[in-house]
Order: sequence, then structure tokens, then C-alpha cells
Amino acid sequence: MESEEGHQIVASLACRIGDIADIAQVADAIIATLKDMDSALMPIIGQQGVAALFRRSLLLCATAHPRLANAYQSAQIDTNLTELKSVIVQQSSVEALFFGGVMLTTFYELLTTLIGPSLSARLVRDVWDNSLSVPPAQETSP
Repeated sequence: MESEEGHQIVASLACRIGDIADIAQVADAIIATLKDMDSALMPIIGQQGVAALFRRSLLLCATAHPRLANAYQSAQIDTNLTELKSVIVQQSSVEALFFGGVMLTTFYELLTTLIGPSLSARLVRDVWDNSLSVPPAQETSP
């Protein structure tokens, strides 16, 4: 997605991850973003609608990017983000970042086909804006 929203999605994910991109931070950032999107969308399209978008996004990611196919097959889930996180942490940081970007942009693109670009942007803009305004978690090891 080469749009303003696509760039905001990637920037939001990068801000959530921070400078130290270990796999745990990458997974946490992806899961936190999905949870925030779930919270923003649940009142509008319901739990089943969010779950359907999530499943379809995973399928499209796997289809468009064959290297994500194993992650999709391992994550045959509705919105069980704990299971998805366990799949993400098995990837390299680079692959997890790629997966997160593709998954979130695909989710957003599907949402826009469902409810239109204007309403989609208004609903998830807070998710991106909050991510961009909150400093990322810092590693606290001595």
C-alpha cells in the first residue's frame, strides 16, 4: 500500500518497536497494534467482523507472500493473538517486521473495501496517532 495510510501503518509499527528491534519487541508491537485495531473496530463491525478481517488478512498475506505461508498455516486462528505471537517470535526480526507490515496494511485495505476509505481512516487514525505519540518501550537490562 503506497498511500499515506500505508506509510502511517509502517511508521506506527516502527515507533512501537523502537530502536532495539529484538523479536519480542517486534511481536509485542504487532500484537499491540492488532489489539488497538480490534478495540477501535469492534463497536462498528463487531467481533465476528474483526475476526473475519483478521483471518482474511492472514490468508491474503500467505497468498501474496509465499514466505509467510508457514506462519499462516501455523496460525489457523480467529483472533487468538497469543497464538499469533508464538508464531511471530519463531521468525527472524526482519521476517517478523515484514509480516507485521504486510499483515497490518492488508487488514487496513480489507477494512477500506468493507466500510470505505474515509470511515476506515477515521476509525484507525487514533491507533496510528497514539503509536506515533507514545515513546517505545526501552530495554532495561543492565
